[in-house]
Amino acid sequence: MRRLILLFIVVFSFQQITAQISYKNFESQILGESRQLKIQLPRGYDKSDKSYPIVVVFDGDYLFEMVAGNVDYYAYWEDIPECIVIGVNQLGKREDDTAFSELNSLPIDNGDAFFRFVGEELVPYLNNTYRTEAFKVAIGHDKTANFINYFLLKEAPLFRAYIALSPDLAPDMTTFVSERLATVESKIFYYLATASNDVKSLKEKTEGLQTALNGIDNKNVLKAFDNFEGPTHYSLPAYAIPKALESIFFVFQPISKDEYKNTLLKFEGSPVEYLTEKYETIEDLFGIKKQISINDFRAVAATINKTEKFDYFEALGKLARKQYPDTLLGNYYLGRYYEETGNPKKAMKTYQSAYILQEIGGITKDHVLELAEQLKIDFGF
Repeated sequence: MRRLILLFIVVFSFQQITAQISYKNFESQILGESRQLKIQLPRGYDKSDKSYPIVVVFDGDYLFEMVAGNVDYYAYWEDIPECIVIGVNQLGKREDDTAFSELNSLPIDNGDAFFRFVGEELVPYLNNTYRTEAFKVAIGHDKTANFINYFLLKEAPLFRAYIALSPDLAPDMTTFVSERLATVESKIFYYLATASNDVKSLKEKTEGLQTALNGIDNKNVLKAFDNFEGPTHYSLPAYAIPKALESIFFVFQPISKDEYKNTLLKFEGSPVEYLTEKYETIEDLFGIKKQISINDFRAVAATINKTEKFDYFEALGKLARKQYPDTLLGNYYLGRYYEETGNPKKAMKTYQSAYILQEIGGITKDHVLELAEQLKIDFGF
């Protein structure tokens, strides 16, 4: 019975995802044939004017639904930005699409044509047809996990993030990738994964690449590696894709308990500057101007309380007023600043003035009035 319930949930989930998916036969002059594209637009795409990062899924005939479902789920909870997901169907074409020379490990014949198709036809088409941001992710498995690295080798890499799942690496690819990442001057995300029950030869290649990547010291490269216990070569993507998305979009996520404890509390500068820099990074990397979440305001406020550096409440209050001008959040933090730094009368007035503003994030009008009343009693105003 339990298995039937789980099966129903999975089928129902895919039905919901499929409802958002469209299919297009893309006529390629370079390939001399049409290729089926699977396209998932973000929820509400037609009702907004926002632009979105792109996730291009190679081996789209079997990887697309898994990636699309994870992207939709994580975006729903705002752990990653909403993305346009594009799957390239390679059924029956995979060997030709990924062909490379054994002499120099570079694409040849149909492999070279497919490489040019992606860079010269597919990506320009996506940019011209949809509202896209510059941030693009490539996902591949096995042979296509090797293939996506060729885009990294370009002088201006076509993708900013690479998810390589158990790559069947060309002979020189480990050298190519490690040398390229050592010198790249733009931010690049690189995620690599294998598993205990992966194909032995592929596992060895993947671990060899990981060893080479460990030796790279380049602040522009953000890399992650997982060696899962249990999965096979074919079940690996189900484990790795969620972890890869979390890794690539880590900075986009709200401040977690781990980030609060191990980073924010130990940050030597202003926690408010840490917060603003986090959101500036989100805009720089993903092209998304994201409103600072209430969760993150709370994390910074907790840091100020914990470290007793109450002067920072002033900057936090001013920032809150900009982000949430119609709410009492800014007044609350400014009231805390005046109260903790020896100006109780101004604190009382600041709390009182918050009464006409909207409640937010669990901070109520009653609460700020209680704070004001307590100051009035304590200091006899």
